[in-house]
Amino acid sequence: MMDFTLKQCEAEQLPEILEILNEALLNTTALYEYKPRTLDVMETWFTKKKQGNYPIIGAFDTENKLLGFASFGPFRDWPAYKYSIEHSVYVRSDARGKGLGRILLQEIINKAEEQNYHMIVAGIDTENKGSIKLHEKEGFVFCGTIKHAGYKFGKWLDLSFYQLILKSPANPVED
Repeated sequence: MMDFTLKQCEAEQLPEILEILNEALLNTTALYEYKPRTLDVMETWFTKKKQGNYPIIGAFDTENKLLGFASFGPFRDWPAYKYSIEHSVYVRSDARGKGLGRILLQEIINKAEEQNYHMIVAGIDTENKGSIKLHEKEGFVFCGTIKHAGYKFGKWLDLSFYQLILKSPANPVED
């Protein structure tokens, strides 16, 4: 296992976050997007995360370089979904397979419970067996697959949904 520290990402990490996301976007089906994101897009993303009090947890090496990050945001925007979130975990390509994804996922689950969310959704490409296995090990349960949800790399992509029910909140309210 590599040496790393977990901490909240700040605006200064946006270029590294952008690099990690764009590598995944261009080379995997982790993101159903075609064109690399720009720094302007990521600045808007970061502002929305801050405004919504959504964490962006980073794993940093001993030289303070970002190895990976995890975050969450709203699952849907209607009021009754306020206890549900959708998360994402991305690890730099040269740091994959070393357990960082699991640690980042566990940390984002902890943050969700601290913030009184009740359910976390994961949308995972059906061919991403590593991510599926990781989520199942952390207690996520398969909910269903949307066939041909996206088209990338010359083929139709199926998107599977997994969910984790949390113990929080102790006293949910309708408001």
